[in-house]
Amino acid sequence: MHVPDGFIDAPISAATGVLAAGALAVSLKGARRELDERTAPLAGLVAAFIFAVQMLNFPVAAGTSGHLLGGALAAILVGPCTGVLCVSVVLLMQGILFADGGLTALGVNITDMAVVTTVVSYAVFRGLVKVLPRRRRSVTVASFAAALVSVPAAAVAFTLIYAVGGTTDVALSKVATAMIGVHVLIGVGEATITALTVGAVIAVRPDLVYGARGLERKLKLRVNGRLVDAPAAEPAVPATALPQALDSARAGRHPHHRKLWATGLVISLLLAGFVSFYASASPDGLEKVAKDQGIDRRTEPHAAADSPLADYGVKDIADARLSGGLAGVIGVGVTVVAGSAVFRVVRRRRTTEPSQAR
Repeated sequence: MHVPDGFIDAPISAATGVLAAGALAVSLKGARRELDERTAPLAGLVAAFIFAVQMLNFPVAAGTSGHLLGGALAAILVGPCTGVLCVSVVLLMQGILFADGGLTALGVNITDMAVVTTVVSYAVFRGLVKVLPRRRRSVTVASFAAALVSVPAAAVAFTLIYAVGGTTDVALSKVATAMIGVHVLIGVGEATITALTVGAVIAVRPDLVYGARGLERKLKLRVNGRLVDAPAAEPAVPATALPQALDSARAGRHPHHRKLWATGLVISLLLAGFVSFYASASPDGLEKVAKDQGIDRRTEPHAAADSPLADYGVKDIADARLSGGLAGVIGVGVTVVAGSAVFRVVRRRRTTEPSQAR
């Protein structure tokens, strides 16, 4: 779904750039409300995990592959506004370092892959969670459905953008049919990956899943004939350890947080550095449709084509396995650092704003 330079004309590319910038501004403001001491450290890891899994193209039809978009996964784990930022960080790293997705098309890609997938998936997710039983399993089921819908929604969004700004004269009906058809199949893979990941996190740390907040039924007590919420139990903390506990909580350094973060990072590195070598080499959905329908006739060379990491390989390393694996590891490292830096700044803005207001 990464749109290269030349698919969309300059005016519409600029317009989607403005739209993407506005969406990012809104997301930065919204992320201040979503991020707390639990989710802030997780957000950078989510971005790195999405980068890693996007390297794992899976076959969906003859000669066609697909990969995770990640909007639904990010929105459910860390919140919709933070999710937009997570996917945008990934797209920025891919475009600048790996020549994946055109730089002039960055606004198109953020609008399509970050904003549309996140907004659509989270709307579907919240709607399902409201009607399904209030259980953890319902979160996984809703995650599957939300991710499944988000991918063809992104295909529709691209088709609409192409309809007003496409640089080739191709029948819109053919583009729409081909894009939506193949991306429905890719959506099944997206849904499976999203549901498995959300289910794994919710099994060990349900408190870290943004989409699962508020689903636990509160304990009720009958007082004077009326049912009232029972007070939340506070864990006992020795007085001498209280300052350290508070400092750790504020910094997100709870030992369980660290364990989950380290485990997630190791998994991301293994996926990008080793498993990615076995990914499908077939073109992804957009590449296949573009070639079959002639959309790619006006494709322009990527501005970062000379990057030492272009095409997910390290320049001057002849061994394909080593080159691709090392590029994947570097990509995960850069993404987790960049993402964590962004979300740390956003988190600090949240903590300083109330004091400034007073």
